[in-house]
Amino acid sequence: MLTEVIATRYVTPLREGGSLPGIVEADDLGTYVMKFTGAGQGRKTLIAEIICGELARRLGLRVPELALMQLDPVIGLGEPDQEVQELLKASGGLNLGMDYLPGSLGFDPLAFEVGSREAGRVVWFDALINNVDRSWRNPNLLVWHGKLWLIDHGATMIWHHNWPGAEKASAKPYDATDHVLATFDPDIALAADEFVPQISEELLAEIAADVPDEWLVDEPGFGSADELRSAYVRTLLARAAVISDRITIGERTPDKPSRAPEWLAGKPPRRAVK
Repeated sequence: MLTEVIATRYVTPLREGGSLPGIVEADDLGTYVMKFTGAGQGRKTLIAEIICGELARRLGLRVPELALMQLDPVIGLGEPDQEVQELLKASGGLNLGMDYLPGSLGFDPLAFEVGSREAGRVVWFDALINNVDRSWRNPNLLVWHGKLWLIDHGATMIWHHNWPGAEKASAKPYDATDHVLATFDPDIALAADEFVPQISEELLAEIAADVPDEWLVDEPGFGSADELRSAYVRTLLARAAVISDRITIGERTPDKPSRAPEWLAGKPPRRAVK
């Protein structure tokens, strides 16, 4: 069950993210990166953050600790940026916080070596959740205390924006050619052997239970929050059963050239340390 805290001070916006997350302090004396229900992407982004972030943690991947955060918009009255003030006003109530990792650095594939086992685990996990946002363009990985940490899972599970097509989407292949870890010789088979047996209906149901009811209501085609939770469980369970054989990592063809920068596009896979 996620911890619930109260935001006590808005510190500063993080303008690298399109949803304008902010650094906030909370009543547990912790510092968090807060993502807001009033942001343009809406509550589905926060649902994806919880389900995918907590699933990654259960699988042994490093993800900053998540917390539900109560926000009183009054804490932003001193913020001079009108855009930030409007965001806070639109986000009163329950939002999502991620533990702030002080001193962490954005992942640079030229400066940080990743073993093939860890690369395979991340690529397989991203394939499961259909993460389109872990490419060289926007790695969404941090290096903290010499370890790789996964962040920002809002742009995952694209099927939850179109539930009628979710069953078909669960079988969709995953092209990892432009994945930021593709050049580290990811061991996909080893990751599949490790992860697939762990992903059960019970595990996914436990994780889906962490999503607040208020973020799940009023979804067309579903009569209750629990019905929608069950849809997330079914789709991920079905995808976990087939995705291992549908992950591709290969060179771009002449009619579909890679848009990666020159230093990455022509670089052969590395035999990283296991």
